[in-house]
Amino acid sequence: MGENSTATNPQDDVVKDILSSMKRIAVVGISAKPDRASHGIARFLQGQGFEVIGVNPLLVGQDVLGLPIVGSLAEVEGPIDVVNVFRRSETVPPVMEAAIAVGASSVWLQEEVVHEEATATAREAGLKVIQDRCIYKEWLRLMNT
Repeated sequence: MGENSTATNPQDDVVKDILSSMKRIAVVGISAKPDRASHGIARFLQGQGFEVIGVNPLLVGQDVLGLPIVGSLAEVEGPIDVVNVFRRSETVPPVMEAAIAVGASSVWLQEEVVHEEATATAREAGLKVIQDRCIYKEWLRLMNT
């Protein structure tokens, strides 16, 4: 978590439960550039055997790590366990609304991405939300013990 973060997050046991039960992850804001965090995290998740779907309207039809790329969460077929968000904090509300609409189980906002109002709305709708944390770092911290 960011050094000075005040983001509200569930306890470690809930985070570990999300990590241990997820199978399908939609990476919102995936980049085709290998040096971007979203690209590296998608590659890591893919390497762990998860089904990863890239979400980026600018990359539809392009090959990014051999993953299917769609323009929006609404275009993802089937259930989504985790919506992993690599977008600026101010762009989170519509992503959260879309995650609620498609029935995602959890939303994971990467480091430095925080939106308390949208998080509260998603939690009221029954989603688990993690903010300002790296899914890769949390995987290493909680799943390799």
